[in-house]
Amino acid sequence: MVFNSITFFIFFTSFYLLYWFVVNKNLRLQNLLLLLGSYVFYGWADWRFLSLIIGISAFNFYLGLSIEKASNPKYRQLLVYVGLIQGIGGLAFFKYYNFFITSINDSIHSLNGTLNLQTLKIIVPLGISFFTFRTISYILDVDKGKIEATKDWVVFFNYVSFFPSVLSGPIDKAKMFIPQLEKKRVYDYNQTVDGLRQILWGLFKKVVVADNCALITNTIFDNYQTLPASSLLLGAFLYTIQIYADFSGYSDMAIGFSRLIGFNVTKNFDFPFFSQNIAEFWRKWHISLTSWLTEYVFTPLSIAFRDYDKMGLVMAILVNFTIIGIWHGANWTYVFFGFLHGCYFIPLILKGTMNKKKKIAKDRVFPTFREFINMLGTFILVMFTFILFRSETIGRAFGYFSSLFSKSLFSVPILSGSKLMLVITLLFVLLMFIIEWIGRDKQ
Repeated sequence: MVFNSITFFIFFTSFYLLYWFVVNKNLRLQNLLLLLGSYVFYGWADWRFLSLIIGISAFNFYLGLSIEKASNPKYRQLLVYVGLIQGIGGLAFFKYYNFFITSINDSIHSLNGTLNLQTLKIIVPLGISFFTFRTISYILDVDKGKIEATKDWVVFFNYVSFFPSVLSGPIDKAKMFIPQLEKKRVYDYNQTVDGLRQILWGLFKKVVVADNCALITNTIFDNYQTLPASSLLLGAFLYTIQIYADFSGYSDMAIGFSRLIGFNVTKNFDFPFFSQNIAEFWRKWHISLTSWLTEYVFTPLSIAFRDYDKMGLVMAILVNFTIIGIWHGANWTYVFFGFLHGCYFIPLILKGTMNKKKKIAKDRVFPTFREFINMLGTFILVMFTFILFRSETIGRAFGYFSSLFSKSLFSVPILSGSKLMLVITLLFVLLMFIIEWIGRDKQ
């Protein structure tokens, strides 16, 4: 049940009418309806894992209460470890077990070994990366005293399974989201208008820009061996636009639908292609994931490695971005995608400019020449990593790179589809950039 489907329109319209016109007088009933709606939405996507998300919610709900009540520090720490093992272990099993087993087998075979560990027929639960990170941050925040463990199971179960963001994010932290569940939501006209605006803009990016880009990029990446370098460059450019428009468009719609029912969720993208370096790019790209890993992975690692000065920061960044890479999927292409982004940070760390922020084209219509070059350079660096992101294997990724850099760029791109379709798609991309450039100072 994707957002841009008739099924979701019927579901959300029915839910919306019940939410605001039937149960709106009673917070408990409103939260129960929200939970029921979330389970209908999740079960429609894959009913087999409804019991899993309910079980994980119950486990972490009672675990949070137990951690808060624990007076013995060692017992409290043991409970935290149990929560981390459940979260990380579940994610590792469902999403990465076969990846690790296959990688071990391939490594042994490359050394002429005979080990043949068996893979399993595992179906990855939808949204597991998102709701697992929610429960882990909840447990850690309760342990550190940043939040109190909620005593209302309906509130916590809603936090884990909130339907606008359970499948594709954003990843909201409990300290921001749970208080919204605990207070009465009142219909707000301005919030409704803003929600509809977010939904329409997200639909434009997802359906008009991303889906049209996909028609072109799929053909190029599937036939890269026979195409000129100009076609491959075009494919890399349009895929970078596609992945942004697709992911940010879906996030915009999640934010919009959340606002229609009285919630503010984390902004996930903040015009990342206007960034002047890679650090700024990641402060604006998939913000909820980046901030989550910064708080729970990078910061603890940078403290642990502080005796190594700048090299400690480099190690922390490389680990952090390797995790970001593999979080996206169980494939070595994602691992190298994340690791390469971590390597991009090294010059900034060595120069001490990683955390410097400068607003582009401040009080001006156009960027300066240097700002434009920095923006273009950052985009190109990111674009090359998305070739890895799109490729099914490392071999195909390097094959794409090899074809791109071994052939002439000064040839006319060859496309199997309509040239008019390409022109229209590029015009939509340009329109998206113009609208975002105009709106960059308004949010």
